[in-house]
Amino acid sequence: MAFVTRLVSLDAFRGFTIAAMVLVNNPGDWNNAYAPLLHANWHGWTFTDVVFPFFLFIVGVSIAISLGRNPTGREGVATQGKGYGKIFKRAASIYLLGAAISIIPFFQFQSTD
Repeated sequence: MAFVTRLVSLDAFRGFTIAAMVLVNNPGDWNNAYAPLLHANWHGWTFTDVVFPFFLFIVGVSIAISLGRNPTGREGVATQGKGYGKIFKRAASIYLLGAAISIIPFFQFQSTD
């Protein structure tokens, strides 16, 4: 098994972003929420409005780093194809897991006779 060096700054930023997602999605009482934890009405932006772009930035950097590790040259084409296959497989599994989780609250485990 190959040893993979982690980019600690990206991991720290990912942790901050996930914590921020939890905070802005659950600020407590929505009627008395702290103003920066709500989206801006129209003009400007708040802290809440930058959390999702942070997440997309992390995704882009992670994909660029993972694809950048593929060797170049003739054998790199096959390896790069495997890399794209891994990305597609992971995206599909995350999508299917999300779809399954969204269906579960509406699935009835017992008969309603």
